[in-house]
Amino acid sequence: MERRASPPAGRARRPSLHVSLGTNMTTKSARSADVVSKIGGHVDALRRELVVFLQKLVQLPSLPGYEQKAQYFIADKLRSLGLVVDVVASELDELKDHPAFCDDGVPFRERLNVVGRWRGSRKLPKSGTPRSLILNGHIDVVPTGSETLWSESPWSGAIREGQLYGRGSCDMKAGVTASIFALETLQSMGFRPAADVLLESVIGEESGGVGTLTTIVKGFKADAAIITEPTRLHLCPVQSGALTFRVKVAGRAMHACMKPYGVSAIEKFFLVLESVQELERKRHIEYKNPLYEDPNNIAPVNFGTIRAGEWPSTVPDELIVEGRFGVLPGESTSAAREAMAAALATAAANDRWLKDHPPQLEWFEGQFESGQTAQDAPIVQAISESHAKVFGSAPVVQGVTYGSDLRLFTNHGDTPAVLYGPGNIFDAHTVNEHVDLEEVLAATRVLAYIVTQWCGGEFE
Repeated sequence: MERRASPPAGRARRPSLHVSLGTNMTTKSARSADVVSKIGGHVDALRRELVVFLQKLVQLPSLPGYEQKAQYFIADKLRSLGLVVDVVASELDELKDHPAFCDDGVPFRERLNVVGRWRGSRKLPKSGTPRSLILNGHIDVVPTGSETLWSESPWSGAIREGQLYGRGSCDMKAGVTASIFALETLQSMGFRPAADVLLESVIGEESGGVGTLTTIVKGFKADAAIITEPTRLHLCPVQSGALTFRVKVAGRAMHACMKPYGVSAIEKFFLVLESVQELERKRHIEYKNPLYEDPNNIAPVNFGTIRAGEWPSTVPDELIVEGRFGVLPGESTSAAREAMAAALATAAANDRWLKDHPPQLEWFEGQFESGQTAQDAPIVQAISESHAKVFGSAPVVQGVTYGSDLRLFTNHGDTPAVLYGPGNIFDAHTVNEHVDLEEVLAATRVLAYIVTQWCGGEFE
């Protein structure tokens, strides 16, 4: 995902996995509790295998453009489970004209996605209608930064005090692993779904979503999708968007000893910065959404890189800054771009130099729309009920401040989608990235139970 969320107030307390049957439970509830209990036992039996698999997956570096080894590793695992596996390449010619395509600059050379299909029996259950399901996750990871800052190699997969470390452990190889072992758990129990379950391991999510877009263009489809991003097992049906931008501010070069006769592009940029910051403040005051715990951090604007000047004693004649502009849920990308352009125009209108030399705005690479699934959508209700069955209480429901592949499903795939998975976003994209193994196991339990409830099916 395009990760730029603010740190949570604290690590969420993990709910107890104990499920009390109670004395007045209906027969249906008793059956559900029995299924939950059996799923828990089978997940526990697969614990060592799951942990070793996640370790090996983390130990396979899958930086953008180099995901092939990890993808073949996943494809082999899915074949071992008897799934029908397609290895699908992302091809520029097939994607470039799609309205959701973002050219992330990564060469289109063996950009491979893996889709495993667990075919449903097509048998109608006694109650309800079987519905197909996509379990989606990305295998690409962000760069490690300076490896000297890590306690061990970023690709170690080391385990300390119940935490598994390494780049991609949290974001989001743990979620992919939980999905895979949810299916293996059900198979070990003799379960077969009535409707198809598709497990998608995609590339390119961090820089625009070409992998999931490929699966949509290729026609892989289901009645709903769960993206196992690291949400701390919070249920997230809405995401903000994020647009990558570049702004060029012009100045007039002059020897520093004659500074009053030059124009510093750095100093003029501060006028731009102030105008954009004021826009960001007003946007958060005017927008209200109860799913966001911090009303001042829903669609943040960030200036991430800056380059200016060539010599200490020369007034800089150009500054180039790059950043991300947050898109509010429900806001179109065109409206967001217009808002940013208006802020630059305001800065220019109030300065004589900028009025004649207006800042130049460009949009490039990652262009993440916002996306959302209605809170009363069947998949949202199904996940909430399944989470409650496993944990004994309903999940936290909230929006996220970052871009993800959710918006591709909801905006372009005609598929309701939610984010729900193990890991804390605060532990992603950082030194010593890690994930809590107990949370990965808990996610596996919930995902397995969701499949039984959403897809229908039978135990042998």
